[in-house]
Amino acid sequence: MSLHSQLNQLASSFAQAVFQAIREVSLEELVAETGGLKGMARAPGLAREARGRRSGRSPTRGPRRSSRGPSRRLKRRSRDEIQSALGAVVSLVEKQPRGLRAEQIRSELGMEAKEMPRVLGEGLATRKLRKRGQKRATTYYAA
Repeated sequence: MSLHSQLNQLASSFAQAVFQAIREVSLEELVAETGGLKGMARAPGLAREARGRRSGRSPTRGPRRSSRGPSRRLKRRSRDEIQSALGAVVSLVEKQPRGLRAEQIRSELGMEAKEMPRVLGEGLATRKLRKRGQKRATTYYAA
């Protein structure tokens, strides 16, 4: 038997043993052992229970919240939603002859920070907005 075929046989038997071991444990144990499924959707209670067991905390006490807010992705927005947000931004900026920074626009309209780059970029591309400055010092004006 050649070395190549021996290695293939060993790898195959190892993979089968790993799959068999994974099939025999519950999903809760698997999540607890691996530290969760990063980047994948999971059942809300499942992660909380696993975290509670690991840290000794009660699973009924929900997860700790960070002060930064949710880190989830935004839902995909349609072209009409982006245009309506841009219309709101343009009408707000038109009222301010000295212009507004992105943080000010966001707070006035109650938008998330993640929404702003697409809306402001669209406004600049369609020449409905113009800007002066760089990075956080950028001020947006109605064109």
